[in-house]
Amino acid sequence: MPNSNFFKYSIFNIQFSILLSLIFISGCGYNLQDTRQPKRISIPSLAIPLMASPSSNLGFEGDFTMMIRQEFVSHSQVPLVSKDQAAMVLIGRVVDIKTEALSYKITDGTFEVTTSRWLKIKLAAKLLDRATGKVIWNDDKMEEKASFAVSPDPLKTSYNQRRATKMIAKLLAERIYLKTMERF
Repeated sequence: MPNSNFFKYSIFNIQFSILLSLIFISGCGYNLQDTRQPKRISIPSLAIPLMASPSSNLGFEGDFTMMIRQEFVSHSQVPLVSKDQAAMVLIGRVVDIKTEALSYKITDGTFEVTTSRWLKIKLAAKLLDRATGKVIWNDDKMEEKASFAVSPDPLKTSYNQRRATKMIAKLLAERIYLKTMERF
């Protein structure tokens, strides 16, 4: 008799395994899409004009715009064209730029010196259909931060801050790209 229970148990395991396999094969309804083409919308062409910014740093807007354009050029098949020829326009604006102390060094117990800082940048971006004026998506609360070292040499500090700015621009560019292309 123990063999018949084992046999029934074994058949049950086989049936259960087949059922699970069928469930996995059929999928759960989600599927990854090729990110080179947007999902649920058609973007025949796209313009990404220079980002507006309250920053007094020259080249800041160019860095942001270049990173976003580079993200689309390297990952999508959507052609980038001038604003007057584009079907869609991606408009971005840097809303706020802040630096906050991250770490201090106290010398002789008399004063504190900042040794590293956070750079925080808040960006507003939207995708517009030029023909209808309809806003496809809008996000005015995109925010990223990066740290940079503060040096006694102001040129080195400026260089470190610019590297942090480029890192933030890259992170925001990836978010804008994914928001536009909607992978899932």
